[in-house]
Amino acid sequence: MTGAAVVGLVVNPVAGLGGAAGLKGSDGVEVQRAALAMGATPRAGERAARAVRTLTARRPGTRVLTVPGRMGEDSVRTSGAPYDLVRPPSGGVAGTSAEDTRRAVAALAGVDLLLFAGGDGTARDVLDAVRALGGQAPPVLGVPAGVKVYSGCFAVSPAAAGFVAAEFDPARTAEAEVVDLDEDAYRRGLVSPRLYGSLCVPAARAALSGRKAGSSGVEPATAEGVAREVVARMRPGIRYVLGPGATTRAVGRALGLATTLLGVDVVERVHEGGRLVAADVAEAELFGLVSGRESELVLSVIGGQGFVLGRGNQQVSPRVLDAVLDGGHSGRLLVLATQQKLASLKGRPLLADSGDEDLDKKLGGHVQVITGYRESTIYRICAASEEFDG
Repeated sequence: MTGAAVVGLVVNPVAGLGGAAGLKGSDGVEVQRAALAMGATPRAGERAARAVRTLTARRPGTRVLTVPGRMGEDSVRTSGAPYDLVRPPSGGVAGTSAEDTRRAVAALAGVDLLLFAGGDGTARDVLDAVRALGGQAPPVLGVPAGVKVYSGCFAVSPAAAGFVAAEFDPARTAEAEVVDLDEDAYRRGLVSPRLYGSLCVPAARAALSGRKAGSSGVEPATAEGVAREVVARMRPGIRYVLGPGATTRAVGRALGLATTLLGVDVVERVHEGGRLVAADVAEAELFGLVSGRESELVLSVIGGQGFVLGRGNQQVSPRVLDAVLDGGHSGRLLVLATQQKLASLKGRPLLADSGDEDLDKKLGGHVQVITGYRESTIYRICAASEEFDG
């Protein structure tokens, strides 16, 4: 952008609330109440503030336009950036409903670029508002703050969103897909993302997370080979934290255990099999299970995106990471990915976005990735905040 650019901001303040609580989403008032009762802390506002802080540091003089309260104003104030308010019609916004998001987007239709903080459900609501605006809608860019971030319209991190917004050229845009899941089905272990449409975004492919690639084409034998190798490396007396995913569930099967597909489970190696210490744990329970105990993390890679931390496994919080990794000991992190998944990244690094940038940076470097039975490779991993440096 040239001159005094105008960037809008909309925040879904409850996005990501159900992640650390192990609720696999944040849609619905009851889910949000349950997450808060379990001690979950809203994080979307903080992540939006990080994006705005980066934006205004790189492009001083940017005019930030937002809506009152939790849906934007609070985040911009936290960032320290100057801003102007726009008050949506129909009595303003309460901040937690899809209609609130649509009204806020409509109120900010005149900006050069619209940032929105949330997850796939928020992206869907933004798309609905964009469709209603027709040709009057601005390009948009997602600041990742949800539990599931499968859509391709999100930057890889809040910092990357700020970088892209600062360098946005209105003449260079692209289409990015919006996908979403039925969260009720998702909680039952049914993963069926559907294409909802597309949004106009900045043409900055290196800084966008891209749409999650499905794993339906992976041969079951490949996952079983990875699982056999993991089990062969397991030692008695150590607690292993199994993240979500089909490959990590195969590890549970190899131990003779019924672990979950989309939750975080804790297991131990016992003789020729295993013991399920706890299934589908929330962050608080997980922290208690690994604190003061020798533990290791077993996490799979999101195909097409490369995320190891921060997408669908927010139960593995910064304090859990610190407790397990003992100050950043990468040997306590087992990363699982088939050769096909690694190939789908086309050389891009694995990404960590735990919510603590300093801790993510400590993990940076190279990590061993188990790709099959007696097969592994060394692959680069970095903090998502560093993946795109403008």
